[in-house]
Amino acid sequence: MESYKKEKTQPLSPDSSSNPFDMLTDEIVWKILDHLDNDPFARKSFSVTCKTFYLIESRHRKSLKPLRTELLPRTLHRYPFVSHLDLSLCPRVDDNTLNLISSTSKATLLSINLSRSRFFTNAGLSSLFLNCSGLVEVDLSNGTELTDLAAPAIAEAKNLERLSLARCKLITDMGIGCIAVGCRKLRSLCLKWCLRVDDLGVELIALKCKEIRSLDLSYLPITEKCLKSVLQLQHLEDLVLEGCHGIDDVGLLTLKQSCKSLKMLNLSNCQSVTHRGLSSLINGTGQLQQLIFTYGSAVSPKLPKVTGDLAKCLNTSSKLQSIKLDGCMVTWSGINAMASLHASIKELSFSKCIGLTDEGLSFLVQSHKELRKLDITCCRKITYTSIDSITKSCTSLKSLRMESCSLVPKEAFILIGERCSYLEELDATDNEIDDEGLKSISRCLKLSILKLGICSNISDEGLAKVGSCCSMLKELDLYRSIEISDAGIAAIGDGCPALEMINIAYNDKITDNSLISLSKCSMLKALEIRGCPGISSIGLSAIAVGCKQLAVLDIKKCFNINDNGMLPLAQFSQNLQQINLSYCSVTDVGLVALASINHLQNMTILHLAGLTPNGLAAVLLACRGLTKVKLHASFRPLLPQSILRYMEDRGCVFHWRDKAFQKEMDTKAWKLHFGRISKVP
Repeated sequence: MESYKKEKTQPLSPDSSSNPFDMLTDEIVWKILDHLDNDPFARKSFSVTCKTFYLIESRHRKSLKPLRTELLPRTLHRYPFVSHLDLSLCPRVDDNTLNLISSTSKATLLSINLSRSRFFTNAGLSSLFLNCSGLVEVDLSNGTELTDLAAPAIAEAKNLERLSLARCKLITDMGIGCIAVGCRKLRSLCLKWCLRVDDLGVELIALKCKEIRSLDLSYLPITEKCLKSVLQLQHLEDLVLEGCHGIDDVGLLTLKQSCKSLKMLNLSNCQSVTHRGLSSLINGTGQLQQLIFTYGSAVSPKLPKVTGDLAKCLNTSSKLQSIKLDGCMVTWSGINAMASLHASIKELSFSKCIGLTDEGLSFLVQSHKELRKLDITCCRKITYTSIDSITKSCTSLKSLRMESCSLVPKEAFILIGERCSYLEELDATDNEIDDEGLKSISRCLKLSILKLGICSNISDEGLAKVGSCCSMLKELDLYRSIEISDAGIAAIGDGCPALEMINIAYNDKITDNSLISLSKCSMLKALEIRGCPGISSIGLSAIAVGCKQLAVLDIKKCFNINDNGMLPLAQFSQNLQQINLSYCSVTDVGLVALASINHLQNMTILHLAGLTPNGLAAVLLACRGLTKVKLHASFRPLLPQSILRYMEDRGCVFHWRDKAFQKEMDTKAWKLHFGRISKVP
């Protein structure tokens, strides 16, 4: 229950009131509202029913994510008990805004997200932290203009437990030291990409903030010197050292202690760390549950190797459950040693690992039959043998990611459906899966994520089986699966009411009928239909009317979509946040209509033949919530500089592109060129 005192309405006799809700206490009505949190339209409908419901909903709301700062005064007055304020959609948060928040929400505010704001100073922060003494969580990520002058203000938050300063590149050791002295209750701290913070600043955090549980030091210019203090933190559970190139084996071998409370360690992209340094770092960490030792580039001459020595050093971690080794070179000795681990491994990730073979993978999964998640993306040496072993040994598998496993034949996918009935996620992008494989996979009744992009062997027949059996499906990717047509999509629309995301881009057999079918999926939030020439404004209008939660829409190169499709979007799709209109037949009229969508933040409008400089200027001024616009460079000299400055001052970022117009290919050439290649932007 909430911390403040709730008022209870006195139940009335049935004869004294015609409204049955008058007989319920506020607590019961709030419980009902809790079930409406995922549907903003339901909450709004509730609040406008009557004055009593309006007041109850005002007191119930605890979290806010406003679109624009100018809405805040009225919104905070409307919801006086807000404790969690997310301003990540408001790029222009200045000192006046923070002063307003500190004066109106000082008694209730517990967390605030300022991760996309760039216009406040240390003065505004000082007002916020001095007045809102109850703050326990603050996100100041991407504060590229914040300096050490902001540190004393942050240090005023004496009760702060979670702080993110990711990409605050001007803050130095001095500022971090000031924060460490003031914020002694910190439990989680992110300093990722704070490039001016080195050993001194991290040591001060470790010495002053003894309650730290989670520490992200990614890409800091630190060495093993600060780790001596970090490892003495008695409650530290998560330590991220990704990209810390100053840490090497020589330094780690000098460490005399380990952190016994450590549960997660991330050493990704640490080029100078091998099994020797890792062994020194985790020796004695009996609580370790997750190790992340991934590498970004699979062509680097310094590619780390998964050897027997590397795996053997993990044997002291009896509670280890998750190992991620993406991008590493896998050796047989490493696989052999991992198979002998005493821990019961639940998650393994070998994405883009060179050297992983059928023999090694089969041997490994036979030793870890409790596996729940397996990622073998781009492991191009595995075949039917591996899938046979995986499905035979790991029958409780919930997630299998196997994009671009080019040697796995279509028959192998039948095994997945027959043996892994608990599967919830399958990524079979760019594979040989066919309709028989899809029919088998449809036995996985809990399937919620299915990725079948660039799968030219599947057709409506297999997809229809998925639609009729997998009612819990939420994400479906059919990118460039060129044999799919309206019939298959109709089965998805009829059988998957929980669908939230679908990608049917670059499928020339898709028409408006597909979108009419998908309009039944009222939970749909993301739709990508770029490069579908058979789609027009008729289909898009059906989506707008039926899918009112739509937030992301990509209709690039849908040449038959024009202004007639924009008008229904403007009327019904008020949750739309991001849209790509490039190459469509939309003119100034359609774009101006979209300006009425309050949530709209991100627009890509390249090569619109009907767009004029005057129309574009009008759209930019009318879309008050825009934070990012991608335009052709030819418009830059044609727009008044005063408008561009006005938009930038409001927090909007322009991305200018000089990309030449691409002519539409005929169907045969398109299939030949795109049928079997990886995704392109």
